[in-house]
Amino acid sequence: MERTTTRRALLRAGAAGLGGLAVPRGALAQGPLLDRPARLIMNFSAGGVMDTVARLYAERLRGQYAPQVIVDNRPGGAARIGVELAKTAPADGATFLMSPETMMVLYPFIYRNLRYDPQRDFVPVTGLSSFGFGWLVDANHPAKDFHGFIEWARRQTEIDYATPAAGSTPHFVSVIMAQALGLRLSHVPYREMAMAFADLNGGRIAAYMSVIGTAAEQHRSGRVRLLAVTMPQRVATLPDVPTFAELGFPQFTADEWYGIFLPAGTPQPMVAGLHGAIARVAAAPEMRASLLKLEQYPVETTPAQFAERLRAERARWEPVVRSSGYEVAE
Repeated sequence: MERTTTRRALLRAGAAGLGGLAVPRGALAQGPLLDRPARLIMNFSAGGVMDTVARLYAERLRGQYAPQVIVDNRPGGAARIGVELAKTAPADGATFLMSPETMMVLYPFIYRNLRYDPQRDFVPVTGLSSFGFGWLVDANHPAKDFHGFIEWARRQTEIDYATPAAGSTPHFVSVIMAQALGLRLSHVPYREMAMAFADLNGGRIAAYMSVIGTAAEQHRSGRVRLLAVTMPQRVATLPDVPTFAELGFPQFTADEWYGIFLPAGTPQPMVAGLHGAIARVAAAPEMRASLLKLEQYPVETTPAQFAERLRAERARWEPVVRSSGYEVAE
């Protein structure tokens, strides 16, 4: 009875707060909060892990949050185009953004002319899943473990290493690593992971700070050697790979979250409604299993907890980005 009453109150408040947005009278204890399709803007191309996660959620939010949830892939501008589009969407709960934290945490310190303010223009709703990164070398590299890599690296004049993108979390974890260990690391960003692995195997780069989900199969196949991961705990599917913290380098611990954001000004009942629908989807065992197959680790947060996570990450990474001198003038 309590749950039905709460749901009814939420729907009444949502309709009032939206100035008359049509919410079906019969959709009180069941049925979607919206009576029209919702749009999930995703700021990367179709076909990758993030796109798969977006579609897993969109499929399961159908009928819980809206009659249909359409994934709208908007890549480009180093993932800024999708964020800018979501910023200007009506604040009625019908459009929401799925984005990695990088665009909300790191970009304000990287881009001189960022056309959005993460804290002013968006309402954090929830984290969806987390993922970490791993330090890889070719299977034939002389270093058999990370301490061996340090010894090898200190004998080199300069070391070219790859990450998936400049200005990304792996980039700045590597900056911390270079500073802490006194290594001369030269960053080479790769948009195409296949090319990065080809150059790693071909000896054109010495190491690769890769997303774990990308690296795991390569490691298991024996093509590369994963020396350590940035996650707080060992990855269950990679029990032979230590964390950096285990090896004595807790400062290299980092993970990234995919998160959901609504445009600023979205009424609180719609924020709560979207959060509640996502929480129900995320709690389903089959959803958690689908995420884990992608090396994505489910996270559960309230909007307030997610907002606090973003604040803490900004405080952590701002001095790292500033000290690196990395900046984009656009």
